[in-house]
Amino acid sequence: MTGSPKITSAQVAHIAKLAHIPVTEEEKEKLATAFTETLAVVDQLQEVDTADVPTTHQVTGLENVTREDAVDERLMFTQEEALANATRKHNGYFVVPQVIEKD
Repeated sequence: MTGSPKITSAQVAHIAKLAHIPVTEEEKEKLATAFTETLAVVDQLQEVDTADVPTTHQVTGLENVTREDAVDERLMFTQEEALANATRKHNGYFVVPQVIEKD
């Protein structure tokens, strides 16, 4: 942990205040230690030579399953069917309460 900054309980308290997260004095100390250790691990990772390592975008080997975006007219409602149970309609459209106020 020579190159890593030491996180203080005061810094933890400041971050907790910004995030509106209540923390006890004991939690501040534990979190300060944990954050400091985490930064030390990140420092170690930064020392690893990855120049010859290819970029990894995905590691599971899974592929997205897609289908053609085709309309099946057998499953479509006519406009009349779609509006059949509407409580309010006008000129072939649903009528709903206004949600945007006018100035």
